[in-house]
Amino acid sequence: MAKKKWQNAAPAPSAGEKPATLKDMLNPDIVNKLKSQADAMKAEEAQRKEEARKQAEEARKAEEKRLENDFEHLLNKSSLDWRKHK
Repeated sequence: MAKKKWQNAAPAPSAGEKPATLKDMLNPDIVNKLKSQADAMKAEEAQRKEEARKQAEEARKAEEKRLENDFEHLLNKSSLDWRKHK
């Protein structure tokens, strides 16, 4: 028995025909609304990251200021070679 060759039921689209995309199917108003919503979400995320960075910077400065007033920390940080300061 010889094997049968199966043919594709749907013909291949020609080069001139492009398949319809979701953007083509949607109403332009909806596409614009989705784009503006995406831009707003990106701006919100950037603002949130900036606020987190500022808080981390403030916390670091507060910790540094607290340690500057701590005698033990300053003593441990300083050089033990007192002959340089004679």
